[in-house]
Amino acid sequence: MPRPRLPKNVEELVHWYERFISPLSLIAGFIADNLFLTRRVDLWQTNALLLTYLAVAAIAIALIHLVETGRITEPSVLRAAPLVPVVMQFSIGGLLSGFLSLYSRSAGFAASWLFVIVVAMLLIGNERFLRFYTRLPFQMGIYYFTLFSFLIFFLPVVFHAIGPMMFVSAGVTSLVTFAALFALLAVLVPETVRRERARVWPVVVGVFFVLNALYFGGFFPTLPLALKNAGVYHSFALEGADIHLGAEQGWWYAPILSLFSYSTTFHTAAGGTAYVYSAIFAPTGLTTTIVNEWQRYDAGQGAWVTVADIPYDIVGGSEGGYRGYTYDSNLTPGRWRVNIETSYGQIIGRVYFTVDTSPGAYPLLDVMR
Repeated sequence: MPRPRLPKNVEELVHWYERFISPLSLIAGFIADNLFLTRRVDLWQTNALLLTYLAVAAIAIALIHLVETGRITEPSVLRAAPLVPVVMQFSIGGLLSGFLSLYSRSAGFAASWLFVIVVAMLLIGNERFLRFYTRLPFQMGIYYFTLFSFLIFFLPVVFHAIGPMMFVSAGVTSLVTFAALFALLAVLVPETVRRERARVWPVVVGVFFVLNALYFGGFFPTLPLALKNAGVYHSFALEGADIHLGAEQGWWYAPILSLFSYSTTFHTAAGGTAYVYSAIFAPTGLTTTIVNEWQRYDAGQGAWVTVADIPYDIVGGSEGGYRGYTYDSNLTPGRWRVNIETSYGQIIGRVYFTVDTSPGAYPLLDVMR
């Protein structure tokens, strides 16, 4: 028997088109992020959008269970109730795509790949999670993940500080905020919370410890700091507001690859000088210390050996990032890398290069930053 041309109600509409609703929800969240989410974590538009997503998701959780327990009897609300999980899915999808956009730009992939992959997997999986959005343990677990991930960069923006203590503060704040929301939900639907409490808290505590393990294990992006540009050059000169860098001619994508484990070739005489330039975005009002750790690969030891740790201060607020450089003037042939780190040892990015002292003519290009 052919299906009628129009669904009888919203529930039937969701049932008919469930396989299309999830992808469309994901696409809508992605479009919303690109329209309204700025590339700076310190602007009010960015944080207002993410806070709105968090608020909508929290309201959706409460509505789902108020309807489920029969506390809402308004016919118009009940007719629209099947769409509430879709709204929550849209909000979580918007948060995850926003985090993926912000966190993936905040550090070299070599340093933050694990957390970025976790967010990407959740974002891709979000398209398949519609039925799970009616289950309280899943709802609260993914909500807590997004809440904690937001506070990790929101608190440093507010307090103009970074480091382990700010991360710990974000963790404590996330737990307190979540506990308050969960207590409010217990007032609204006490029987649901009593039934699910034993399954909700292990999920939340698990998320808390996983994020802490990623951070203190060195696999967490350094947001709100973001590496805008970095590379190795033969010369550095400041002329007014412009920086002129001497670069060997090579593939246009070599500076991008050098932020991973790819080594660009650096031709120089024995004992020559290399300049590592970087532009690092920091929020307005934040002043912090950056350390360039110069390392040479020792084939005999099979390990990277630190040659020098060179600190310098940066000031936040510049759209293109605070520009700085360090140099080493006693290069030896072989593999080199420079770790661009915070003063707490978190890696913002890496620049790899291989020193080649064989004779030859290697013309330089003038690169202006």
